[in-house]
Amino acid sequence: MSLPSLHALLNTRIPIVVCARPWARDLLAAYKLAGFIEMKGRWREDRATVHAFRKKAQHAHPRGLLLPDSLSSAMVFKFAGIPSAGYRDDGRSLILRWPVNKPSPHMHAVESWYYITGQALKRWNHPISPAHPSSRLDLQLSDKHHAEALRALGAAGLEPGRFVLIAPTATGLHRGKVKVWPHFDALTRRLQDSGYTVAMCPPASEAQAARANAPTAICLPPLSLGVFATLTRLASLVVCNDSGVSHLAAAAGARQLSLFGVTQRERTGPWSDNASCLGSAHAWPSLQETEQQVLTLLQ
Repeated sequence: MSLPSLHALLNTRIPIVVCARPWARDLLAAYKLAGFIEMKGRWREDRATVHAFRKKAQHAHPRGLLLPDSLSSAMVFKFAGIPSAGYRDDGRSLILRWPVNKPSPHMHAVESWYYITGQALKRWNHPISPAHPSSRLDLQLSDKHHAEALRALGAAGLEPGRFVLIAPTATGLHRGKVKVWPHFDALTRRLQDSGYTVAMCPPASEAQAARANAPTAICLPPLSLGVFATLTRLASLVVCNDSGVSHLAAAAGARQLSLFGVTQRERTGPWSDNASCLGSAHAWPSLQETEQQVLTLLQ
């Protein structure tokens, strides 16, 4: 969901160094970045890593843009010697060089992050372009990602555009509630009875849960995020929970159906004009309703 912000920053022609978790390196492999710093989520260790990179790169006037609104993320840049812009939340006003008040709490995460990006660029005398985030995330994927995705499909006996990709897992809880739609097994069997091929490609840590939730679906081995994002683009439809898969599919521009039962789709739903959503923060969609929507999208 930060892709529009990244694209706007790259449009300035300023060298961009991305600080993110290790998994994001492959996902952004097609972008011409000035560097990528792997963050471990331990602020002292991350501060040392960012500081070492800054000293080696010798950028004259480094500036930081913080999309997370945590105190620890602000401390990483502050104590690495990088003046930063970010939201005031969590007592960060004294740490940030350019603190910004949060806009409406009803903004989608994409809009909120794009807003802070625009405010930072304004303070740095670089007007943001475009003025508003596009309706598509437009993730750039490499030829290598595409080739590896095709190899994975071939090994599983699948053809591009001729399979439904499901993601029947979601990590963690939301306010104590499970984020997984409870009918993936029944939906998979009904689609198979109607002649559709159903596949999934969970990460290794979620493979056991995925097989339990949809035991008859074809299970591909784990793929890197860039290759998996390409896989969503090659599917005829992606059916998923409000999870990382939903956002990867949206980034890749895949046709998708995201299912909600405990989270707010207005805030964290897929940012894509090629996505459909069912359910709400208060109730999951029924099996019948979901099956009908899937069949409509496939036809």
